[in-house]
Amino acid sequence: MRLARCGPAGLHFESPSFSWAVAWGWAAAPSAGSVPSPEEPGLRPSLPKHARLHPLASPSARPAEAPPAPDALADVLVIGSGPAALAIAAALVERGLRVEALALEDPAAPWPNTYGIWGPEADGAGLGHLLEHRWSDTVSWFAPEPTRHGLDYGLFDKTALQRHWLDHLAAAGVVWHRGRAAAIVHSTSSSQVSTAGGDRLKARLVVDASGHEPVFVRRPEGEPIAGQAAYGIVGRFSAPPVDPDQFVLMDFRAHHLSEAERLGEPPTFLYAMDLGEGRFFVEETSLALAPPVPFPLLQERLQRRLAHAGIAVEAIEHEEFCLFPMNLALPDLTQRVVGFGGAASMVHPASGYLVGSLLRRAPYLADAIAAALADPALDGAAVARRAWEGLWPLELRRRHALFRFGLEKLMRYPEEQLRAFFTTFFALPRREWTGFLTNTLPLPQLVGAMVRLFATAPWSVRWGLMEQRGREPGLLARVLAP
Repeated sequence: MRLARCGPAGLHFESPSFSWAVAWGWAAAPSAGSVPSPEEPGLRPSLPKHARLHPLASPSARPAEAPPAPDALADVLVIGSGPAALAIAAALVERGLRVEALALEDPAAPWPNTYGIWGPEADGAGLGHLLEHRWSDTVSWFAPEPTRHGLDYGLFDKTALQRHWLDHLAAAGVVWHRGRAAAIVHSTSSSQVSTAGGDRLKARLVVDASGHEPVFVRRPEGEPIAGQAAYGIVGRFSAPPVDPDQFVLMDFRAHHLSEAERLGEPPTFLYAMDLGEGRFFVEETSLALAPPVPFPLLQERLQRRLAHAGIAVEAIEHEEFCLFPMNLALPDLTQRVVGFGGAASMVHPASGYLVGSLLRRAPYLADAIAAALADPALDGAAVARRAWEGLWPLELRRRHALFRFGLEKLMRYPEEQLRAFFTTFFALPRREWTGFLTNTLPLPQLVGAMVRLFATAPWSVRWGLMEQRGREPGLLARVLAP
């Protein structure tokens, strides 16, 4: 998924940004104390071409709501009601923990966003049946001929996904509280959250899954935040903007721009898909930039791209304005409140993906929390430390630092270098480029893929990878000491 702020009527799709890095003179190896990474999802048979699966009904089992009992003590209080909150809450109740949740809005209210994922990731999590759309014809354009990815991409039926988790939580007796979290006080063995309405909720551990602007989770401040910006529309067109039954990951063709624009302005690409029944989604997207590319420029470029192809917009169903942070620093891993999802900086700094990571890493965090709470020798601070270690082991912290370093490099690549980079990147073995995008390659294999890319890339790309500018040396140093 792409974690974003969207317009009120906007659908939300996951489009990619990428980064790559080469850590010269550094040999990566698994370190003591690291935990195995989630397995790379296996590649499974796809549905024929463009498959639209029938959506399920709206959530049937509404969350139980109850006034808080002043002396009740839950094992875990989860803050939030989006995919991150529901995913971790479901994983926790599967381990027999008593979970309560606090949401600002009705947790059964329809989600405003739509969540995309690579097909094998959904299959690996056992949720492939919840995809509303699934494409087998997935391509990108970096040259006159398309790059064919040979890997399914899908969009979740967001109502079915929400129902899947809410039904599970309702069956486990999870109680939902409504209100805005306003303050938190920690004791030796528990934490108490006060809401703006005066309610007090106690738990042995608090998990903040309220998004990339979290309620309680603290991050380092002062670093420039790169944003991926996009403007898109869902609608009907005078001619298909993409081939039938096709998903376009990135189209960097820029015939609609002047040479001066291509050389002097930030590059953007088209992200598009056939939604079936004559409807398409098209979106002009910037990889990442600090400050981000302005929406008016993205809107103008999309209009010019379509006009250059002789395509007119006949009807707009939804208009989307999206902006989300790509390169957030890791949170303070010593704090008492544990984050998950965007609150824990889990957005992939290189690809922008999040939902697959939620599905893979929720069980790891839940295991760490359950084990820590079962140990009577651990106080609240120690439980939180064990939880953070389960979510962000050293291996994943090093990968996160490496991806942030790579993003910094790609943000200064002009269009021609970006096209050359991506042409080389997608020529890597599929296991390597998919493992990079989904953050499932172990660190030694990730570095090996990077070396392979460097060896086969044009010199313009190689020089950009070697040259060190601005914050890059400091970011690279964090790979060794994240």
